[in-house]
Amino acid sequence: MRIDPFTLIGEVVQLQPLAQSHAAALVAAASEDRSTYGHTAVPGDLAAMQAYISGLLDDAARDLAVPFVQVRHSDDSPIGCTRFMNVTWWTGRDTPPEVEIGGTWLASSAQRTQINTEAKLLLLTHAFEEWKVFRVALCTDAANQRSRDAIERIGARFEGILRRHRASIGHSGTPGEARDSAMFSITDHDWPTVREVLRRRLMYQRHA
Repeated sequence: MRIDPFTLIGEVVQLQPLAQSHAAALVAAASEDRSTYGHTAVPGDLAAMQAYISGLLDDAARDLAVPFVQVRHSDDSPIGCTRFMNVTWWTGRDTPPEVEIGGTWLASSAQRTQINTEAKLLLLTHAFEEWKVFRVALCTDAANQRSRDAIERIGARFEGILRRHRASIGHSGTPGEARDSAMFSITDHDWPTVREVLRRRLMYQRHA
């Protein structure tokens, strides 16, 4: 394993290495209100959550992903997951040149709060300033307009639609079918502007 587990610490959220010990708390978080998981894979019971975590830990062991549990500082509650995924490697580099941020979900009570903004800032800062990546990808179901709008608001650039790209997931998806994916990216050249946008948004949310 080239990437050892690590923690990213903000003022309202902490991104900790995902572990099986988080499974029960994550089921509770996922059960608050499942109506917003139309295009997101969010396990709804303990067995499914344990299998979900096992799969992510297997990807981590192969340096394909870095999965996190999102922990709210105010009550130390695990309230969702996120990860670096589709980690790429180039010969001669000890850190990834490109990663994707995805697999993100939050409990209903944590949605539309500063938690998601700060988590994205933590992840992007690590990718661009620690790993020195050239590009961070963000991808969502092409039918998920809410997610597409949120990605564009932080300054990511729309790159196009990949047709029948990934498995259709969430309760709005069709099991066994393929979805179209809307692809976005932030490059190292974009990062200073995106960082400022996120910092301003976070400051506004803290004082709202």
